[in-house]
Amino acid sequence: MTLTFLNLIVVRGVLVGLIEGVTQANREVSSGDVLVSNLPKKDYIENSPFIINTIEASPWIESFTPRYLESGTIEADYKTKINLTDGSNSAGGVIAGINPVLENNTTGLSSKVIEGSFLTPEDTEYILLGSNLLKKYMPVDSASFLSLENVEPGTKVRVTVGGNTKEFIVKGVVRSKVDEVDFRAYILDTTLRKMIGRTDYNVDEIAIKIKKRVDPVLVRDSLIKSGVGKTARVQTADDAVPKFVDDIKNTFAILGNVVGSIGLVVASITIFIVIFVNAITRKKFIGILKGIGISSQAIEIAYVFQSLFYATLGIGVGLLILYGFLVPFIASHPIKFPFSDGILVAEIGATSFRVFLLALATIIAGFIPARIVVKKNTLDSILGR
Repeated sequence: MTLTFLNLIVVRGVLVGLIEGVTQANREVSSGDVLVSNLPKKDYIENSPFIINTIEASPWIESFTPRYLESGTIEADYKTKINLTDGSNSAGGVIAGINPVLENNTTGLSSKVIEGSFLTPEDTEYILLGSNLLKKYMPVDSASFLSLENVEPGTKVRVTVGGNTKEFIVKGVVRSKVDEVDFRAYILDTTLRKMIGRTDYNVDEIAIKIKKRVDPVLVRDSLIKSGVGKTARVQTADDAVPKFVDDIKNTFAILGNVVGSIGLVVASITIFIVIFVNAITRKKFIGILKGIGISSQAIEIAYVFQSLFYATLGIGVGLLILYGFLVPFIASHPIKFPFSDGILVAEIGATSFRVFLLALATIIAGFIPARIVVKKNTLDSILGR
């Protein structure tokens, strides 16, 4: 019963947690709790200085990071290229201009650096590359997908943005399992602003980290009411999750429910067999009980209580294992899937519903065999016929 209960909860929890890990990682290292971005058909967030001042004045906000985003090309081995017709060692991606201090305070991006080191405010000649831009981390062999080869910290690369080109030294590589992060290259915001000729300080997105126990919806609505919504799109981290991620999460939840349903059927059959064998081996005593005046209903209820006892004991042990060990352990030691660090999702409401289903299935599975044996003729039961 314990294993059946854990099967009902854990299989679905791991499948949903795989996608939930993606959502959590996106909130932690990319979007923040609230994301302010440009409106559709706008190239950047208009009136950004006003919006930044509004964010700074909010009592619920712990930190924020403005970012400049521009499409660009990164090229390596350009100095050793002999023939101009040879294929270039290059990759296309988003060049993000950041303030390293604000970025790290908000997203902790420095903790995701797997090679080299993070940017500092003085690194005007350095660049931080997302791992998906490098072939050794994204070994996709396709003519339509270009990635950089033989690039590591210390390598010089040439970045072209908006028709302007500048040489940088790779300072580090960041890997977060979030595409928004790993397909970007990071340089100082002051450097990128000079390359694209932006002098109005209008940024492309602002990730906001709010204080603990503050509702992101409250912050989102407050910013919209303060006028930010007129020139920018304001979303919570959940709002900003792409629809296909939600679709995958719902699909995995359905798969988990299907697998759990099979486990529920197996548990019902097991209880049926246990109670049936128990009743068959005791049919002589059941016959005697009926002979001295004990009602059939009382005997059936006794066997139902017996099956319910098995269920209660199994569920109790399962709950101790689930919330006493599995959930906290996996939360501190996420499952390392290729595209996310999966967690175990076990909401109290969903778990309670499955506890009810398992108990109900057990009661039915206990009642049916007891009913079959109790309905036998009393004298035949006593004589063992």
